[in-house]
Parts: sequence; C-alpha cells; structure tokens
Amino acid sequence: MVSAPIVVVGASAGGIEALQALVAGLPHDFPAAVCVVLHLNASTPSALPDILSRAGPLPAHHPSDGEAIRPGCIYVAPPDHHLLVDGDRLGIKKGPKESRFRPAVDALFRSAAHTRAPNVIGVVLSGVLDDGTSGLWNIKRLGGLAVVQDPAEAAFSDMPRHALEQVEVDYQARARDMGALLARLIRDSAPAQTEVGMSEQERGRLKMEVQMAAEGPESPASVGRLGPYTPFTCPECHGAMVQIQEEEALRFRCHTGHGYTAHALLAELSESIEDKLYQTQRVMEESFLLLERLGQRLPGARAEALLNQAQLLEQRANLLHRLVLTYTPLADEEPLPE
Repeated sequence: MVSAPIVVVGASAGGIEALQALVAGLPHDFPAAVCVVLHLNASTPSALPDILSRAGPLPAHHPSDGEAIRPGCIYVAPPDHHLLVDGDRLGIKKGPKESRFRPAVDALFRSAAHTRAPNVIGVVLSGVLDDGTSGLWNIKRLGGLAVVQDPAEAAFSDMPRHALEQVEVDYQARARDMGALLARLIRDSAPAQTEVGMSEQERGRLKMEVQMAAEGPESPASVGRLGPYTPFTCPECHGAMVQIQEEEALRFRCHTGHGYTAHALLAELSESIEDKLYQTQRVMEESFLLLERLGQRLPGARAEALLNQAQLLEQRANLLHRLVLTYTPLADEEPLPE
C-alpha cells in the first residue's frame, strides 16, 4: 500500500461551482494529489481542468492511463472514462457504468480505499441521487476520512445528504472552507485513522468491484459472489441483478457489471413507467387512426363496427393521456406538502 495521502472528490449537478470554491482554498504547496470525478455528458468535451486551474493555485488536467500520481496536482476524470486509483498510478478505464454514469464517483472512491487506505480523504459535493455514498462508506471502513459539503449550501443537496445519512462523516463544511480544511488535515496527518474493520467477504467484494470498474466482471457467474440474485433487471442491459448490502444501504449489480444504488434504480424505474405510458398512448392512438382509415374505406356494417372500435379506443387513449400528464415520479421520501 502507498502511504502518501490522497484526496478524492465527487460531484454531480451543481458541482462545478462547489469544485471551484474548494480548489480556490487550497494552498499552492498542497502536499497531496487531488482526484476529481464530476458527472459529465459522455459525448461533450470537458473544460473542467481549465476551469479548476484558473480557480485555484494547483494545475489540473485529464490524466492518461498509467500516469504516476504526483502531489500538488489535480487529476480530473475524462468524459466517458472511470478515473481509478491504482496504488501510485492512475487508471483511465471504460468499465461498466454505475447508475448510468462513467466516470462514477463510487468507482473512484472504492479504488482509492482499496489501494491507498487509510491515507484517503473522500469528499462529496453537490449532486442528485446518492453516488459517492457507497465509496465513502468503504473509505471510512478502511480508516480514511469523510468530508461532505453542507447540504444547506449545496446547489443540489441529495449527494451530501445521503452521505450524511449513511456514513459516519468526519467533517461537514461549506465548499469555500474545504480547501483550508483539507490542507490542515493533510498537514496534521489526520487521514491515518484506525479502520473500523472489514470482513474478508467485504474486502473480496471491494476488490471485485474495483476490478469491474476497470475491466468488467471476471465472468458472468462471478457477479453472483457479490450477493443473492433479485427479481430486478438492469435498466441498461436488462440482465439479472444481484443485491449488495452495506449496512442499511442497498445496491445492485448485473452480470455484465452495471451497478445501481437503490435510489438510482428507483429513479430509472420511475422514468421507465413514464416512458411506457407514452409508448402505450402512442400505440393506442395509432390503432384508432388505423381503424378510422379502414372504416372510411369499407362499406356498411363493417365500416360501422370499425369506426365504433376506433371511437372506444380513442376514449381510452384520452384517459391514458390524462394519466400521463398527472404522473408523479416515484420517490423514496415523503412528498413535500402543497
């Protein structure tokens, strides 16, 4: 294991502003490397390294696969690639997506926990859903530190809030205060803590999932070692999924390696319901239009029967349309009062 400290940072929606505030507070002689994952559109070039280089004193860039890690540098995950920590080097990999994201915050965090713990500080910033919580949990279990942006100031509070709910977080801070906090923690050698302890099964699972982020599963059957199979299918490839439990938190993986948190899977199911409602509405509307055209071309009783079917189907399609317009996405929380 490499003993030098490393900082891993994850963000999603609203994360650019939080990242700028964080790096602006870092000193020019910051003695640790900083690895950053921000959820990005896979097809859009990223200007994040330039943005972060201008925001603070440390240089930022997209690293190459196998690049040596140097203190005082900011390494930003390139679009459509996981950024992984592999001891004293970085991996830029195209393993399976997690919760539809590549790069994924959890993939970075788990790899840092696996190869650099306990000298790891994990930082969760603004974002939706809960990517980063599982990885932060692994960092803490292996003796690292957990730092989370104050949800009250985050542009999107989901990621910080879920981390606070499921991980024993060491520090909660505003983004603009994090640079100074991280500098103090590194200076005081605070990352080295006593690990909570991982069972051999948990360590094996962590190793497997880090490998999956880099290369995918060893074999289709190997994913079954992560947990029991469930009735759920992967939204990405429709493969069977196993259930992974980390204390009270649930996650899922399919045999091709795609990963989902329970919150992300619920969001995907919710979106699928709306999509299927629109698809059913489309099929019904096309059907009554076809019945009308056929009825207009046939004589007598046959035409009347077809037109009657068309009218009944149109009424049902209108009912479905009203249901689509009033559909409320699923959530695992109490809805806000109106």
